[in-house]
Amino acid sequence: MSATFNHTIIAAKDRTVSAAFYRDVLEAADAPSWGFFTNLQLDGGVLLQFAEPPVEIQMQHYAFLVDDEHFDRAYALLLERGIEHWADPQMQRPGETNTEHGGRGVYFKDPAGHALELITRPYLRSPQ
Repeated sequence: MSATFNHTIIAAKDRTVSAAFYRDVLEAADAPSWGFFTNLQLDGGVLLQFAEPPVEIQMQHYAFLVDDEHFDRAYALLLERGIEHWADPQMQRPGETNTEHGGRGVYFKDPAGHALELITRPYLRSPQ
């Protein structure tokens, strides 16, 4: 069996608030939570686990591949909620999306300050 991505822990200031944010933007499913974790599940079984570590949170980058319809819904949600967003990771093009890599993309921050990215086409295509 080849390796596949299974789960990650995302540091949060408030795990419930962060999980709700990701649930809304990613249209993720609630998953059973336990201990220090509030969990969501993405397609393919990937688990996002939100926890409140007792340390200063360092920004991480998380990119999610979505289809065009999901991108439209998520982008509308960002606009509706007045969430600052950019077309580029350097945050030089505020209030825009990009059309790089043959699709669309947008960058924004989650409630804990992590840099999120939504893209509609993967950066690399799988070999045929």
